[in-house]
Amino acid sequence: MELVRLPLSASQKGKLISAGYTTIESVSSIPPSQLALELNISEKEALEILKCVSDGSRLESTSNSRAIVTGAQNAWDMLQEEESLVRITTSCQDLDRILGGGISCKEVTEIGGVPGIGKTQMGIQLAVNVQIPYDYGGLGGKAVYIDTEGSFMVERALQLAEACSDEILEYSRLYHKGSDACEVKMLPNDFLENIFYFRVCSYTEQIAVISYLEKFITEHKDVKVVIIDSITFHFRQDFDDMALRTRLLGGMALKLMKLAKNFGVAVVLLNQVTTKFSDGSFHLALALGDSWSHAATNRIILHWNGNERYAYIDKSPSLRAASAPYSVTAKGIRNSTSINKRIKNM
Repeated sequence: MELVRLPLSASQKGKLISAGYTTIESVSSIPPSQLALELNISEKEALEILKCVSDGSRLESTSNSRAIVTGAQNAWDMLQEEESLVRITTSCQDLDRILGGGISCKEVTEIGGVPGIGKTQMGIQLAVNVQIPYDYGGLGGKAVYIDTEGSFMVERALQLAEACSDEILEYSRLYHKGSDACEVKMLPNDFLENIFYFRVCSYTEQIAVISYLEKFITEHKDVKVVIIDSITFHFRQDFDDMALRTRLLGGMALKLMKLAKNFGVAVVLLNQVTTKFSDGSFHLALALGDSWSHAATNRIILHWNGNERYAYIDKSPSLRAASAPYSVTAKGIRNSTSINKRIKNM
């Protein structure tokens, strides 16, 4: 159960989130003296908070007891679910091929790479492509875009929407000649209206928005992708307390995994790179450390190979390691135009 649902004051909730406590489980075993110290409050107020948490924990335990008993799922059903997973096209056929058709719903996918490699372009492309109608191989859904860096460009989103709208129209005319009834007309502004944009300026705002997503998607059931650009930004600055950072990131990862599974949405986390020292030399690695690498089901690393962009599947339980070239064009993410392009299976 989320702490934001408890009858605490806004000030108390804010202090708890800032200290890394977002769920009942995370705070229920903390001694009053330690909580008072971490929140800079009196022990009396800390005791009141813990009593409220204890009451909430009892209510949650009572309401969930039946669900725990009936929550089992057999492996055959799991296999059927996995085989029926829907995917969001990246608009690059070579990349879709190594991804098994695109970015998978019901899973968390992390996409990382150096600045300028096309991470934000990929995020905006997915926010547009998720809206492609069912009859044209899409999901007919909507997107949530959480921007932590201020890198979302609405003008660029419009360009990609115009390109997607034109391609849908061209496809319709090609395969439904003389049948206006089959023609789907999606205007560029229709795409923009279906992207829900959140701008967050601190790690506490980021945690609060992610905690709010369950309620938001319950009210907007046609949301099929959540994109966070980037998951890293606010967690690489002003964090002297690494234990706090680890706790916050762990709680956030669990929320996102639960969101993907329960609502069948694709959660896409864009990540930055950092320099890591190992085996006597420095090399680039995705930010937030080794422990964070377990937060995503799939991990895709974007990198340069000469003057060409490549996407490499670094981690996935169902996809084999492979790489494919892609281009960032005026129309968005597309196949590489290089005559020397290669798709490599590892």
